[in-house]
Amino acid sequence: MLFNNVVIKSVASVDAPEVVASQTVADQLSETIQRLEMPGNPLFDLAGIAERRLWDQGFMPSDGATLAAKEALSRADIDPKQVGILINTSVCRDFLEPSTACLVHGNLKLANTCESFDVGNACLAFINGMNIASAMLERGEIDYALIVNGESSRTINETTIERLAQSSTTMKQFKAEFASLTLGSGSAAMVMSRADLEPDGHQYRGGVSRAATQFNMLCRGWNHQMWTDTRTLLVEGMKLAEGTYNAARTMLGWVMHELDHVVVHQVSKVHTESVIKAFGVDSQKVHRIFPNLGNIGPASIPTVLAKIVDQGRVQRGERVALMGIGSGLNCAMAEVVW
Repeated sequence: MLFNNVVIKSVASVDAPEVVASQTVADQLSETIQRLEMPGNPLFDLAGIAERRLWDQGFMPSDGATLAAKEALSRADIDPKQVGILINTSVCRDFLEPSTACLVHGNLKLANTCESFDVGNACLAFINGMNIASAMLERGEIDYALIVNGESSRTINETTIERLAQSSTTMKQFKAEFASLTLGSGSAAMVMSRADLEPDGHQYRGGVSRAATQFNMLCRGWNHQMWTDTRTLLVEGMKLAEGTYNAARTMLGWVMHELDHVVVHQVSKVHTESVIKAFGVDSQKVHRIFPNLGNIGPASIPTVLAKIVDQGRVQRGERVALMGIGSGLNCAMAEVVW
């Protein structure tokens, strides 16, 4: 889908405060790692993750999303009462019900005319939320949209370490739960609007998505545990990404060397390097956050965008590609003209 009258007004991210080094995790699992005869520290050597971050004990996904939302609203310099829809895109939720979106809505004291709901689609939900809001903005139904995300990995990190530290842990189990150890915490938010209201905003052109849901069994997650076939997920995910990229070339006119920045969903070193190799991306155009933040799920893409903007790396008029693959399998690619 393409949009003609949609802009990004602001984007913000918040890093969780507690830093947990991969060496600390490896030390906690040292007996298992030695018994299974794994060399070195697989979290750093294989995944390229040096550390990840955690929220304080008891800090909820809605709390993280609220922090990022407040920053995004401040940067947008608009009255929160102007927001016409709030979409929460977190994998992590405070409760099964009510929606995490309504908790953030209440925290921000948004207008009672502002609709709110959760959108769940693994690591692609933030782009999905952007597209849902953009369709409403394009039709003139609302003036401003707020997309939020708050991920908290403390519970799954701690319970996974506890399980894998057991003397009964097999290599098969360790491999299946390894991805859980790469998860980090963080939050992000974005304010979107119409170009006719905010002519100085940053154009959101829209994008394309493709599905390969015959592979929906490759990653299954709960609050306390996640099982992943990492090898097959990577292979089939990259096949799907190649088809999505070909569609983006047609719809968005993409020529890779003409794109100024490539913002990819950050999973690990292997996944990032696979994207760079498959699409011939200039490695310097890919900003990496996984070494210090780990895999923060749907918060990853807006966090990367927020950080490169904050660092002054993105100049007015530059083209920014957004690329993500989510378990399911689903893939989405989109473009922002900053």
